[in-house]
Amino acid sequence: MQIAVCDDEKEIRDLFTQKIRKLYPGAGLLLYESGEELLLSDEEPDILLLDIQMPGKNGMETAKELRRKNKQVIIIFVTALDDFVFEAFDVGAFHYLVKPFDDRKFAEVLHNATEQSKNRKKPEMPSLLINTGGKHITVNLEDLVYAEVFDRKLILHTMDAEIEYYGKMKELEEKVGNEFFRTHRSYLVNFGFIRKYDATTVYLEKGQALMAKRKYQKFVEQYLRYNQRKGRK
Repeated sequence: MQIAVCDDEKEIRDLFTQKIRKLYPGAGLLLYESGEELLLSDEEPDILLLDIQMPGKNGMETAKELRRKNKQVIIIFVTALDDFVFEAFDVGAFHYLVKPFDDRKFAEVLHNATEQSKNRKKPEMPSLLINTGGKHITVNLEDLVYAEVFDRKLILHTMDAEIEYYGKMKELEEKVGNEFFRTHRSYLVNFGFIRKYDATTVYLEKGQALMAKRKYQKFVEQYLRYNQRKGRK
């Protein structure tokens, strides 16, 4: 689970960080100091604590734009004003916390939000339909450990099988989404199956992949974000 806080005041961000860490120590935590910074992020938090009174884009404007790309995020407005209560309904806000509020109320609202987040059906990772040996085979991408290019063919490695077909790595990379990373021109790995890595090699639950030197820093950044999304430390 990922919880985000968007507030222009560092003291408020720090306060919410303490409260959230106390209630949900295993949750991933994202902090933003402006609506613009939040909207530019590639992260998709499960729950968002959003201030309304901020310089630049205020919280309500930010929420309206955010809803266009993230329909699932649970938005909790946190503000000293109750002027925007009715507007909050327009963006499907889960709750509207008016300052000051005590720890009990905060814990209650956040608990209810996390329960709703857990109960929402998560979208399934798409599958891949390939043609190999005159047969059409469906490969669930969540089962794909890694893919590699060998002798002009793509080889898909799952925990149970190796499937070869004629295809292009670039096309596969575009289909799989941000759960995967192309560590090398010949390798595409699933973050979920990584056991360890270094600057030259990614070791997976089955097999290993080469790491291109120029890709390493970006890989580390995206892998850390992946772990945050999954609530891993």
